[in-house]
Amino acid sequence: QVQLVQSGGGWIEPGGSMRLSCAASKGTLSSLIVGWFRQTSEKEREFVAAIGWIGGHTYYSESVKGRFDISRDITKNMFSLQMNSLKPEDTAVYYCATNGRTYSAHPAEYDYWGQGTQVTVSS
Repeated sequence: QVQLVQSGGGWIEPGGSMRLSCAASKGTLSSLIVGWFRQTSEKEREFVAAIGWIGGHTYYSESVKGRFDISRDITKNMFSLQMNSLKPEDTAVYYCATNGRTYSAHPAEYDYWGQGTQVTVSS
């Protein structure tokens, strides 16, 4: 079993940058796909980015490609989402998650989730 603890988030002006992190407080992230999703009250949970824990291959949604960067630190058993050039439409609750099978953009394929953290992009 894996327990994920998120950090980061808050309010930021458009164009700014913010970093979210997700650490495994219990269990290991090896042999997994780890990723980030986001959700608003108007939309279903949507895929943001993912990375293969071993190979480091990255996947991004079209809406964040070129602005967000997902990375992992194997020695610290954690992964992060660097968000740049933030836009008001990036406002959402962000969740980290793990998938013990193969890459997927569908939240139903992910087994363990962080507690969620609010990111608000507004002037």
